[in-house]
Amino acid sequence: MLGDNDAIATIPVKDIEAARKFYHDTLGLMAGPSRQEGVLTCKSGSTSVLVYQSDFAGTNEATAATWAVDDVDGTVRSLKQKGVTFEHYHFPDMTLKGDVHVAGEMKAAWFKDPDGNILAVVSR
Repeated sequence: MLGDNDAIATIPVKDIEAARKFYHDTLGLMAGPSRQEGVLTCKSGSTSVLVYQSDFAGTNEATAATWAVDDVDGTVRSLKQKGVTFEHYHFPDMTLKGDVHVAGEMKAAWFKDPDGNILAVVSR
């Protein structure tokens, strides 16, 4: 039923203009059509990210959205140059190399948006 349809990452924020700067300028997501005030639609590859104004922004303590990338280390460097800071977690069987968590061939890095939503990049 739903397996044939695209899913959309949905992220709550408190300040839609700060979110627009972060998601468009810092992360490089393309602006999509927004038909409603307080809602930001972004294109990310062939998928969409819906950012909307909410009093509950930043209250989730789990990853809200993840991007699969070819070069985690390069993506981390690029985001750091734009002012993004990375989170460090303690996971069993993972080592931390700089800001990148490594488990075998899998690499991942976590960061937060201006409202504290946890976002991640992982190796393909």
